Amino acid sequence: MRFCTRLGRDHRKFGALNDHYPAVGACLLDSLARFAGPAWSPELAAVWTRAYGLVAQVMAQGADHDALLGPAVWPAEIIHHVHRGRGIAEITVRPQSPYPYLAGQYASVETPWEPKAWRYYSPSHAPRADSTLTFHVRAVTGGRVSTALVHHARVGDMIRLGPAQGDMTLDPTTDRNLLCVAGGTGLAPIQALVEQAARSGMERFTDVFIGARTADELYGLDDMLRLSQRHHWLSVRAAVSHERIPGLEGNLPEILRDFGPWYRHEAFLSGPVEMVTQAASVLLRQGVTPSRIHHDPFDVPALEAALLPRRFEAEARAL
Repeated sequence: MRFCTRLGRDHRKFGALNDHYPAVGACLLDSLARFAGPAWSPELAAVWTRAYGLVAQVMAQGADHDALLGPAVWPAEIIHHVHRGRGIAEITVRPQSPYPYLAGQYASVETPWEPKAWRYYSPSHAPRADSTLTFHVRAVTGGRVSTALVHHARVGDMIRLGPAQGDMTLDPTTDRNLLCVAGGTGLAPIQALVEQAARSGMERFTDVFIGARTADELYGLDDMLRLSQRHHWLSVRAAVSHERIPGLEGNLPEILRDFGPWYRHEAFLSGPVEMVTQAASVLLRQGVTPSRIHHDPFDVPALEAALLPRRFEAEARAL
């Protein structure tokens, strides 16, 4: 139910209307009947009809409720664009109206160079009083949206933001210590969470691990070290996996295992899929319950969000 409600909310940015759902349902059933061949039956058609009808109803209700709260999209002007090296750009935008989100959440972004192509980026900070948002974007080979944002976008260009999504946020009802693990531009939501923790005044002891292949790729480390100098409860460590330098060597999952156990912590993971998956496995083996391991869903947030917790629960039961 929650998943379908969010899906309906997110579909508003595509211009989806309630009148579209019956037509989509009819196309879906026709396609199923065509490709199922002899396996298709009146009974199966009735089951699919009821299932789609329920999904469409919940999605439409979610969209209708969201329409009472705010716009479907937020036009935003790029007001700051700085290259940070290694194909990464720091991009600050000012939405035309306040953009609601929580630290750790991500926003879908559409550029004028690739209309209807939406990609997901996390603000690198907690909400600001002036409503501006700063994203850290890495140009991915073949990535139409990321390449446009890094190499073609300029101050004054307009982009569009979809509604904020994601559950990788701090629970204000607990004072449990935090473990934050970041790789690459996955540092952005981790920075936002640390900033939000600092604002809360709860002084929850927080361990941040930042990983990269080489020292040159340790993006954002200096910013986090400066932050740790201002807050005694914040510890920041960096590790590289493909270069010998003073300090920690190895990939992040290995480093986590050596510094653990972390079973008393709330864990937040952000970065490449392989890193997040391996780090989660290490934490599960050290006794961290799946409900305390938080990360964004992989690749297609809206579709995979409902699947990942079950996978982690299955792995935990197997240990």
